[in-house]
Amino acid sequence: MRRAVGAAVWVCLTGLALAADDRESRKSGIEFVGESTRALQRDDTLNPGMLWVSGGETLWTSEPGQGAKSCAGCHGDASTSMRGVASRYPAFEPAVGHAITLGQRINLCRQNRQGATPLAPESEDRLGIESYVAMQSRGLPVDSPQDDGTLASAERGRTLYFKRIGQLNLSCAQCHDRNWGGKLAGAVIPQGHANAYPVYRLEWQSMGSVQRRLRNCMSGVRALVPAYDAQELVDLEAYLAQRARGMPLETPGVRP
Repeated sequence: MRRAVGAAVWVCLTGLALAADDRESRKSGIEFVGESTRALQRDDTLNPGMLWVSGGETLWTSEPGQGAKSCAGCHGDASTSMRGVASRYPAFEPAVGHAITLGQRINLCRQNRQGATPLAPESEDRLGIESYVAMQSRGLPVDSPQDDGTLASAERGRTLYFKRIGQLNLSCAQCHDRNWGGKLAGAVIPQGHANAYPVYRLEWQSMGSVQRRLRNCMSGVRALVPAYDAQELVDLEAYLAQRARGMPLETPGVRP
């Protein structure tokens, strides 16, 4: 029965994704930016996101205190142990009964394995270690899990993606599915694939998570903005991951 439900949800998701963004013509956000921004992302010696990656590497090898092991103390060399991990998030976590993001997974490890304080959403440390872990999967395809729990989360996120919200009464799909390639306030509208996060945005002059970007969009259409790590944002991330399934990860990305 559970497999049947999961299959039905996946059929629904696949049909909508194909109709919305035509998997043959999907384009990463990097294809909608100028050559100078592309050059920043291509060259790790120029990519400002590498500062956060470097900070994340330091955290990976540092003991959080109270005699707890570092991340490396359990997982070893991240280039091998973390290869492919970021490509599979968000994912359903049985221990908590719902889908979680990579950042939430890191915090669960800190709490349950290291006895350490969780890292605050959008903090330098959390963005750093997320970026470091995600970079180990750079170039690999987004590989969103196909289990019932993750697909149910993505289905809820799909509903949010197509729902009109805010005083401007707009949905994500209206911009990123129907009007990509056009312009909004002088900026080219991308297809909205979240395959490069965390990203360094020139607008922010800092790294940011996909949730920061989602919250920016919600604020822009004058909608109520959920708190970081709210389940509705996780569900929306889960749908975006299904929508981008098969596209290569680019972390750390650079965007205008």
